[in-house]
Amino acid sequence: MAGASGLVGQALLADLLGDTSVRAVHCLVRRPLGLRHDKLIEHLIELAAPTPSPLVLPPLAVAYIALGTTIAQAGSQAAFRAVDHDAVLRAAQLAWAAGARRLALVSALGADPESRVFYNRVKGEAEASLRGMAWDRLVLARPSLLQGDRAALGQAGRRGEGLALRLAAALRPILPRHVRAIAATDVARGMQRALRPPARGTEVLLSAALRDLARASRALDQPQPA
Repeated sequence: MAGASGLVGQALLADLLGDTSVRAVHCLVRRPLGLRHDKLIEHLIELAAPTPSPLVLPPLAVAYIALGTTIAQAGSQAAFRAVDHDAVLRAAQLAWAAGARRLALVSALGADPESRVFYNRVKGEAEASLRGMAWDRLVLARPSLLQGDRAALGQAGRRGEGLALRLAAALRPILPRHVRAIAATDVARGMQRALRPPARGTEVLLSAALRDLARASRALDQPQPA
């Protein structure tokens, strides 16, 4: 997986490390995560570099990409594109070369390669690049506003995010389900559920679908009565 330090990435990593069916989790990271676990294997690489260092991964079954930044954090549109498109594609190519044929990407609501909004256009172009590869299963998660504790992850809050979350909470009863804010943990769990066999082909999942899949997955985790 790539993007393990973000809101969705952290939730994904915790779930995968706790999944008894997962033998190992290979993380592509810019710097060590500072986490010790028998299943966790880190590979240091700067995916957004113009010419990333060569890396050969061991055989993989599935891949998750949760990379993402903001133009404010990146510093420029070019730097933003280097992360949200170029690094995404590089991670997918590394996973493909290692044999993965099932991939899930954290994209964004409004992703569209034809959008006049730069953020949405880059997200849509990243999706289009992945669609151009012959995945057996490709899940494109397009969550709305993410809920989660960025401070606990050592991340700075994103500009206007707190206000947007408060506004979304106040308007929740009248907002369409796919527009309502969604917990990062629900995005992570919904992606995992959607990626499992026997499902095939490409599927775009908005917040409502991700939330429903997460709920179904957690229901299966509950102990069944004897």
